[in-house]
Amino acid sequence: MTRTDTSVPAPAAASRGRTALLAATAGTAIANNYAVQPALTDIAAEFDVPLQVIGLVPTAALLGCMTGFVLLLPLADRLPPNCLMAGQLTALAVALGLAAAAPGPTVLLMAYLFVGATAGVAAQAGTIAGRLAPPGRRTVAVATVAAGMSAGILLSRLVGGALADALGWRRMLLVCAALVLLCALAATRLLPGERPPARGRYLATLGALPLLLRQHPPLRRAVAAGGLWYLAFNLVWVALALALGRPPHSLDATEIGLYSLAGLLGFIALPLTGRLADRHSPRTVITASLLIAASGAALLATGLDHPWVTLTGLALFDAGAFAAQAANQSRIMSLDPDRSSSLISVYLVLYFTVGAAGTTMAAPLLEAVGWTGTALTALAALAAAAGVVLTGDKRPAA
Repeated sequence: MTRTDTSVPAPAAASRGRTALLAATAGTAIANNYAVQPALTDIAAEFDVPLQVIGLVPTAALLGCMTGFVLLLPLADRLPPNCLMAGQLTALAVALGLAAAAPGPTVLLMAYLFVGATAGVAAQAGTIAGRLAPPGRRTVAVATVAAGMSAGILLSRLVGGALADALGWRRMLLVCAALVLLCALAATRLLPGERPPARGRYLATLGALPLLLRQHPPLRRAVAAGGLWYLAFNLVWVALALALGRPPHSLDATEIGLYSLAGLLGFIALPLTGRLADRHSPRTVITASLLIAASGAALLATGLDHPWVTLTGLALFDAGAFAAQAANQSRIMSLDPDRSSSLISVYLVLYFTVGAAGTTMAAPLLEAVGWTGTALTALAALAAAAGVVLTGDKRPAA
């Protein structure tokens, strides 16, 4: 009797292997923007400077990341994936080494500008995964890489804090650099070396980025919707930390940090989101995801007195926001696959800019209207994002 071969065909297996590598690389890279945060107090004490000075390290990483989105992300449309990923990851490892050897806050802040810029390789991983995916699996690939990024962001502070406590913050950064170099080696060996069909010169590509907003109305709607749900996301998480840290809850930093584990549902659900978006229109998946996020925000608006209700609300809120983001990015990439990295570059810069307003608003809004009012404001932002999606172009993305 002939045995049926149920193994995955070689091309599909190779594609999934590359996607898994890109997801792991994205999570490892983006984690370096956050892993040092639990050690900021220790760094300030070692350098004998005010905490406000060392508190600029996350800001430097964010500014560097946005710079990388503009200057480096479009390179994914021009350079072979293996060379691009390996080169940028090596640069990230060097920046981490510089940070580990920093003699004072000035060098540390400069190093973290470069850490942030090169950690933006996580976004390149998503566009490369979408480009390399076989037909009908683009959103699955993008969502898998987004899940890796989410895992990296979620676990970075926990792992970074544990390593800093065990080894010291400088050795912790060197461990991170070593992990990044392992990813660079894997990228060199396993990612393809074919150059994408670039259009025009690099500087001309950068100059054309603002024009993409005018050329692609769906990109403008994607920016508006994505910025609104990222504003809601930042608003909830920053206000949550502030609300839990003061009376009547008065939780310590470790206890507050444990609430972030509710986000596990978010990246667990992402691959399922990708499969749904490949079978249905991304617009449908985004709308459904925003409804899930809104249900979570509604639960959060009931108050923080019942931890399991809060955790359930956070899990739904994160799962909906992460799923909407993966489907949104896939839809953007489909507008022009040959310039997908340039399109994502424009999207992410504006997405982070609009979303940053949520971070700025969180503390004053919490003081003015309390936790319930803050959660309802996030719910209103999600409703506005859904309105942008539903009133936009109803044609399915290609």
